[in-house]
Amino acid sequence: MNRSSCSFVLYALVLISALAVFSQNAEPQSASAAQIGRGRYLVESVAACGDCHTPMNERGEPVKEKWMQGTMLFFKPTVPIPNWADKSPNIAGLPGWTDEQAIKFFMTGIAYNGLRANPPMPQYRLTRSDAAAVVAYLRSLKTGAGSR
Repeated sequence: MNRSSCSFVLYALVLISALAVFSQNAEPQSASAAQIGRGRYLVESVAACGDCHTPMNERGEPVKEKWMQGTMLFFKPTVPIPNWADKSPNIAGLPGWTDEQAIKFFMTGIAYNGLRANPPMPQYRLTRSDAAAVVAYLRSLKTGAGSR
């Protein structure tokens, strides 16, 4: 094999390797968009998280600029419930949580500090893929004031 043939083979191998890396990197981006879309569906349409985690305006509509940034709850239980939370936390961007901590929370109902969420937060038992989708969506949201 002469020198120009070796150069051509080397060039072809580099090109094939680059295409393989590109195609591998392209796939997760579309999966990530699909995962965020799935998470958005679960958060907004199934669990209706915005009802408690987003402030409402005087007409009872969510304040879009503060989507999922936490608020004082506008309802209270009719009977005393231990550990009732009067305020919902900011979950836009999931400040203070690692992905794995948040996924575990949505799968088990147990937070990173070993405690369950206070009522009225439901004790969700999501599958790992649904929990990861919810986390991906919440991470995609603009973080609120005071979050990191």
